[in-house]
Amino acid sequence: MALLLFVAGGAGAGKTTLARALARRCRMALLDMDTLLRPAAEAIMTGAGLDPSDRDSAEYKRLCRDLGYRITMDAALDHLSNGQDAIVIGPFTRELEDASWLEGELAKLGNGGGFPVPPEPAEVKVLLVQLPSAEQYYERIRSRGSELDQWKLDHWEAFSASLVRRQVRWPLPEGAVLDWDNSAPLSEDKLAMLEQFVHGDEKKAGAGR
Repeated sequence: MALLLFVAGGAGAGKTTLARALARRCRMALLDMDTLLRPAAEAIMTGAGLDPSDRDSAEYKRLCRDLGYRITMDAALDHLSNGQDAIVIGPFTRELEDASWLEGELAKLGNGGGFPVPPEPAEVKVLLVQLPSAEQYYERIRSRGSELDQWKLDHWEAFSASLVRRQVRWPLPEGAVLDWDNSAPLSEDKLAMLEQFVHGDEKKAGAGR
């Protein structure tokens, strides 16, 4: 059964660093919405006479947000249809709180959505990456020095309101959602804990064969 792991959380929480380390350790495909959308977002924003580095304004969200999620999920569904595990990185702010969103996405598999029926039904887990305070988010964002973050820093009061912990309303089984405080350095022990969350008893069973 293929696994789709959502690594979700606010900007600056360290989603990408964490997901990259976990993807290497667990040998999973990595689908980062920022990376997948960037060429299209830059072209769309430039064509509209807007800042191509903007990733947060109302105009960016109107023109590019939904496209980013569509591109990313199509790539994820393609992997699942081939029975391949994948990690998806993104905020998923509205999506997590829409109880029917995940079901609608998975229904595209073998249901006229352009994706073959997977060998087995997909398993879904969510890793919610967080920091304890808005100050820590601010410092992380400021210190990484990305031009894509300038709007966030210039409009911090408005942007920081998006950093609240999201409720996962998808109908997932018990134990499929993990809240992760990412304020401390990522140690080998912490990676082992995350690997256990990802693979669970399946990894133990494999080790015993």
